[in-house]
Amino acid sequence: MKRKHKRLTFVVVALALLGIAAGLMLNAFEDNIVFFYSPTELKAKQLEPDQRLRLGGLVEDGSLKKIDGGTAIFRVTDTANVITVSYRGILPDLFREGQGVIAEGRLKDGKFVAEEVLAKHDENYMPPEVADAIKKSGQWKQDNNSQ
Repeated sequence: MKRKHKRLTFVVVALALLGIAAGLMLNAFEDNIVFFYSPTELKAKQLEPDQRLRLGGLVEDGSLKKIDGGTAIFRVTDTANVITVSYRGILPDLFREGQGVIAEGRLKDGKFVAEEVLAKHDENYMPPEVADAIKKSGQWKQDNNSQ
């Protein structure tokens, strides 16, 4: 084999290995990607069964109910649509009705079963995804304290 052919073979093998490595990485990421949806987007989507996703919006006032066994049931809204969420565990200290929340879990039988609940971290903060979803729905009411 000539030097030129050896170099060409090396380059082809290196590109093939790089392609295989990239394919394996993308396959691994596919299992860990979590998509964010507002209640309106979630109702409009046809999702795969048992697909992991994030639901964001505002906790509807008067919707929080705690059931024996550490289960909390509440409703999340983007002011246009509402999704019922159930969560077994301890809610974050900053979790309140009327405040922004992101719940990560799965949609089952029209209800969202959360595995993790994330609350906002101060009274002026709202996750950007939640704010964007509320703005898209046309229900955004900006006060003097928010941007």
